[in-house]
Amino acid sequence: MTTSDAKTPNPEMTGMLGWIERTGNRLPDPVFIFFILIGVLVVISVVAAMAGFSALHPTQMDANGNPLVIEAASLLSAENIQRLLVQMPATFAGFYPLGFVLLVMLGAGVAERSGLFATAMSAAVRSAPKVMLTPVIALVAMVGNLASDAAYVVLIPLAGIIFAAAGRHPIAGIAAAFAGVSGGFSANLMPGQLDALLFGITQAGAQTIAPEWTANIAGNWYFIAAMTVLFLPVIWYLTDKVIEPRLTPLGPNASSATAGLVKSGGEITDVERKGLARAGWACVAVVLAWAALCFLPGTPLINEDGGAARMQPFYQSLVAAFFILFFAAGWAYGAATGTVKTHRDVVRMMSEAMADLSYYLVLAFAAAHFVAMFNWSNLGLIFAVKGAGVIQGSELPMSVLLVLVVLMTALINLFIGSASAKWALLAPVLVPMLMLLGVSPEMSTAAYRVGDGATNIITPLMPYFPLILMFAQRWQKEFGLGSLAAVMIPYSVWLLITGTVMVVLWILLGLPLGPGAGSSYML
Repeated sequence: MTTSDAKTPNPEMTGMLGWIERTGNRLPDPVFIFFILIGVLVVISVVAAMAGFSALHPTQMDANGNPLVIEAASLLSAENIQRLLVQMPATFAGFYPLGFVLLVMLGAGVAERSGLFATAMSAAVRSAPKVMLTPVIALVAMVGNLASDAAYVVLIPLAGIIFAAAGRHPIAGIAAAFAGVSGGFSANLMPGQLDALLFGITQAGAQTIAPEWTANIAGNWYFIAAMTVLFLPVIWYLTDKVIEPRLTPLGPNASSATAGLVKSGGEITDVERKGLARAGWACVAVVLAWAALCFLPGTPLINEDGGAARMQPFYQSLVAAFFILFFAAGWAYGAATGTVKTHRDVVRMMSEAMADLSYYLVLAFAAAHFVAMFNWSNLGLIFAVKGAGVIQGSELPMSVLLVLVVLMTALINLFIGSASAKWALLAPVLVPMLMLLGVSPEMSTAAYRVGDGATNIITPLMPYFPLILMFAQRWQKEFGLGSLAAVMIPYSVWLLITGTVMVVLWILLGLPLGPGAGSSYML
């Protein structure tokens, strides 16, 4: 079965999801949606500034030693107008995911256009049971978020190719991978850089009332491993039973940009096997090179000072690693099969890959300025601090308080995408407050992580949201913002419900969250 006749018994979404899709797709192009949102944001910022909307920063002090006042800033102030016009090139070029995307896609363009992706994916799924594709993709996606940004730009588009090669709807694969990487952002089988980052902030909050408390980055290990186990069947069921049957078939009008992504029919030839073998050796060489950079004298990818940031250079280098791996493997495959005859073919393939990203560059320009201007207005910071204050002032049971923490985090995440930025604002208030109520810092961190991940996949403020839309549009040009929202909302809702139930059970049963880390705390 080809991608054009993937099984989709219900071509039109119905009910609430259908309304969301139809309404969302009637909206203007996403580029202009961001411009409209910028206009609305400017008006709100002016009104908020005139009304004196403000909050006290939980950690920063002014010159007199008093809590720093965070005031809403008008985007029409002379300072912000100057910032907008003077820093426009820097705002665009500094958009967080832009460099990652361009770098990885340079290498992926060679691997794709040489035929490596099509042949490798076809060979991989030829004998594999199709029913296991979704759980494998979801599991790899959740574990793959150890690679942070690389998982977004590498795994998610590959998931679409894998599904297409298996005769399934590629957008279902993209959705499953997006749900795993971003919706299950904190779910994993082992602690990683996010644990080190979050627990460093948790420690600062906890030490305001317990100076002797020190962070253990494995403090949520059992909890995040359980999240992985429980999120896996949720993503599996939603993808196979809810999302894929409702997707519109690609049909004969599928984007021509998909040509060559999937090998159509026939057995793998001897020449292609030779190409795969050469590509495999190229991958081994790149992996060995990265291992050498971690273990040889000098260890440029390991911080010799140790501590929580010991592995940070390695994690941050993975984007470059994927670029080099795809580039080397694609060239090796193409040289063996004849699709790459000279270095000029490689340059052409990289140029064509950049051409495919032309729409994303336009979209990134609009998104970068919206995100930057939202930060300049201080509205997100004020909202986060006031939300934490509401929870602090309530007198509710611990389990209910933790549910409120989850829900408030999920709501704030729609406006502030960075996990560390939100936790840096919330932890100084929530961690000591919940410790006084008998909740351990590890439990507070776990509750925060549930809310932080669940709504990543439905907010356009998430830096990679426009990129996911572009990945889907490569397969289906008419796939719009409403379509992506309708596809991802079920994942967001059920991951939030599942994670919230986990939090309540953990606190009620008093389960350990990690080695030496309980859910309760005694002063």
